[in-house]
Amino acid sequence: MSDIESPSTDVKFTCRDVKVHYGDFEALHGIDIDIPDRGVTAFIGPSGCGKSTFLRTFNRMNDTIEGCRVSGEVLMDGQDIYDKTLDPVLLRAQVGMVFQKPNPFPKSIYDNIAYGPRIHGLTSSKAELDALVEKSLRRAGLWDEVKDRLKLSGTGLSGGQQQRLVIARAIAVSPQVILMDEPASALDPIATAKLEALIDELKERYCIIIVTHSMAQAARVSDKTAFFYMGDLIEFDDTEKIFTNPSNSRTQDYITGRTG
Repeated sequence: MSDIESPSTDVKFTCRDVKVHYGDFEALHGIDIDIPDRGVTAFIGPSGCGKSTFLRTFNRMNDTIEGCRVSGEVLMDGQDIYDKTLDPVLLRAQVGMVFQKPNPFPKSIYDNIAYGPRIHGLTSSKAELDALVEKSLRRAGLWDEVKDRLKLSGTGLSGGQQQRLVIARAIAVSPQVILMDEPASALDPIATAKLEALIDELKERYCIIIVTHSMAQAARVSDKTAFFYMGDLIEFDDTEKIFTNPSNSRTQDYITGRTG
């Protein structure tokens, strides 16, 4: 592998020759990409093209899948996140994840948010924890809807509210990155619009990487877009360029619906 220059300050992840195998099957074929800090990067492509697999390399969730191997280099702020001395639990506090289906803990709304800060010892008093819970819910655009029912179960919220609760839970531990794997696929159009507005606010503070099947959503929310096809990264550029003037004919064919 050629020498990699030190990443510039506006790059969050530097990936070189990243391959992922499930047993003998190679799901990703040597991905090279620099993911910028702050802002939204979207991964698009047909089902089974490797975009969710690649997303999981950034918080080592692939480690939890039996028979899965990751090779190559994934640097976060210049540090190898696959270094054997690095604790994946601490990494996942820095790299939060929001899944396709909202997954609030079967606890109160308050305890969903307080869980991470308690585990990581981020607050030293009940008043500090209360303030952090409120701040996280406000950042997730949920405080006004739930402030009078913090003791009720998070699982009793609507789907869109649950997804924003999960985002609030992720940001309560002060992550640097938020990964989103098709976060709106289970939501109705109104809840999706609220989620997209939230993503637009959060990108000022965080590096957000979103996998989406909706090209319209990618065009609306992202600054950069990566197009994956059959385990390869075909093209990565500014979202506007990808959708109006892509460099690769395969990207053009996918965006115009000629391939899927």
